[in-house]
Amino acid sequence: MDPGSAGGEDDRVLVEWAFRQASFSMSVFDAEQRYVRLNDTASGVMGVGEEVLRGRFFPAGVPEDVDQTGTLEALRDVAATGKPVHYESYTRAPSGIREHAWNLEMWPIRGPAGEVRAVGMAAFDSSEQHWARQRLAVLDEAAVSIGTTLDLGRTAQQLADLVVPRFADFASVDLLEAVMRGEEPTTDQPDTPVVLRRMAHCSTVRGTPEAVIELGASDTYPAYSPPARALSSRQAVLSASGDPDFDRWIASAPARAEKILGFTVTSLLAVPLIARGTTLGVAILLRLRPDPFNEDDFNLAKELAGRAALCVDNARRYSRERITALTLQESLLPHGPSQQSAVDVACRYLPTDSQAGIGGDWFDIIPLSGARVALVVGDVVGHGIHASAHMGRLRTAVQTLADVDLPPDELLAHLDDLVLRLGADADNGEQAGSGETSASCLYAVYDPVSRKLTVSSAGHPPPVLVLPDGTTSVIEVTPGPVLGVGGLPFEATELEVPEGSLIALFSDGLVEATDHDPDLGYARLRRVLADPQASLETHCDQILTALLPAHPADDVALVLARTTALDADHVRTWDLAADFAGVAAARRQALAQLDAWGLAEIGFVTELVVSELVTNAIRYGAEPIQLRLIHDHALICEVSDGNPTSPHMRRARMFDEGGRGLLLVAQLTTRWGTRHTPAGKTIWTEQSLHQ
Repeated sequence: MDPGSAGGEDDRVLVEWAFRQASFSMSVFDAEQRYVRLNDTASGVMGVGEEVLRGRFFPAGVPEDVDQTGTLEALRDVAATGKPVHYESYTRAPSGIREHAWNLEMWPIRGPAGEVRAVGMAAFDSSEQHWARQRLAVLDEAAVSIGTTLDLGRTAQQLADLVVPRFADFASVDLLEAVMRGEEPTTDQPDTPVVLRRMAHCSTVRGTPEAVIELGASDTYPAYSPPARALSSRQAVLSASGDPDFDRWIASAPARAEKILGFTVTSLLAVPLIARGTTLGVAILLRLRPDPFNEDDFNLAKELAGRAALCVDNARRYSRERITALTLQESLLPHGPSQQSAVDVACRYLPTDSQAGIGGDWFDIIPLSGARVALVVGDVVGHGIHASAHMGRLRTAVQTLADVDLPPDELLAHLDDLVLRLGADADNGEQAGSGETSASCLYAVYDPVSRKLTVSSAGHPPPVLVLPDGTTSVIEVTPGPVLGVGGLPFEATELEVPEGSLIALFSDGLVEATDHDPDLGYARLRRVLADPQASLETHCDQILTALLPAHPADDVALVLARTTALDADHVRTWDLAADFAGVAAARRQALAQLDAWGLAEIGFVTELVVSELVTNAIRYGAEPIQLRLIHDHALICEVSDGNPTSPHMRRARMFDEGGRGLLLVAQLTTRWGTRHTPAGKTIWTEQSLHQ
């Protein structure tokens, strides 16, 4: 053989070796897509030798559950058009169980005349690059999709939804019970069972049949179970069907064993949720697909769990602050009905569901002298514990000022001064002007004797009045500035309302909840109020349902008050002359009225009270002098005169001839006090009728 011939033979051998030993899969198909050649790598991918497939039509040798339709169409296109094709597929290799990403290059092999005689195909396994891109995509999505809310349940569900189906076939997020209460949990006992609450789960199968625990339910995990081991060791735990601890855990509960019976868990990954050094719970990831979790999956799961744990901890801290603020808020609001009969009342306080936190809305029903009642609704600017604390200070101040029996406009003026002082303290002695301690307030006083309603507003939405015939109107209240501005007066609006009228007081969160348009909110509220209901409690619930969304963005306070009236049968009034001789007549008239009311048993005390108060009015007061008895839940005795000077109770010394009268009145009655009027003052007492 000549040298050229020998060299050509050697080249063909080298080419054959190169084909056989190539590190990537190479195959040759004829124009009808029959196997012609496969190198060693291609044979390894197919799981059979070249001699088995040669002459057979593609996709012979490919399992039926592996879709190769796209590859077959690409081979036909190259054979028909003579143009090379780049094709990407994501399937498992016939010889393996794990999904692979393939980059396929196909080109025509032409004969001497340029005709397509065969098709060459080179397959490059780009799975590592593909999975690396997928992991980065998951991490990028986690950064924007987890933690968009401060709700524990929704945050946990975001993690579960992210990893299924791209990373796991089933995922659950279970949190320690202390986390649900906003507390910092402890997991210092590694050999004891742990109780976890299911906050989220997700599955590739409709209905999440793998879930043994219902959402919101708690379950006890034995110390040897993968989730409990992950919590105690603070390390991710990998397990699967066939692992002794896994099988023992599944078999420990019949319900769990029955659920898992139809599934083969190829891989379970329990990853602890740890944030800021605190273990909060565990994320459980299951794979039912053939390929188990590998080292890269392990690292990705830990990264995702770390990010999710920070979001869960933020939600926990928010929950703790919200629970604290809500507890403080509820402790500062009225509890149970007040001792008054001027109005029938139903009240509601609904905290916000927003991330801003609990606001400073409040309401109050304050019994006043003379059978009157004060209705109060207020709203402190801001949210959180500070707003609740500020609300508590204002509510206490309103109750104190109401006890002095100030008119509504004067009460708001004093309250405005208090808010200014509180703002100055918050600004280290500087004048408050930032509005951080401002608040709105509506203060209304209803008198069941005169049926008059007096209302003053400090930047608060006006109330709605519903007459007994169903007619509704917004009470035209002259709006004053919000509390904390200072320098501007407040005005009072007075109107007479029929018995049985309904007064609705509320915070702005009620009428601005849906579309931030108060006019539309008022229109909706008036329509609901015009619809009569069996009870005020039902009416409150109907109003909240009709006007508020599922997750209100602001707090809501609502007070519904139906007015009553005290007619002449319950009220008696006598005008008295400034003559001491009239004291005895006043006593006789009072005793006669008590007999008419069937209250003769309290006649002795009432006689002493009337005698003392009328005598003081004649001695120290001025005309006109008037005595009034009111038969309500208590017996109210009032003596009015034209002198605005208030009496003061003092302890008389041993040899003093006077000074014991008011002390005696205070000892014999339930309550007593002074109320200033435009004509002077009124001294009043209350005697309980329920001994």
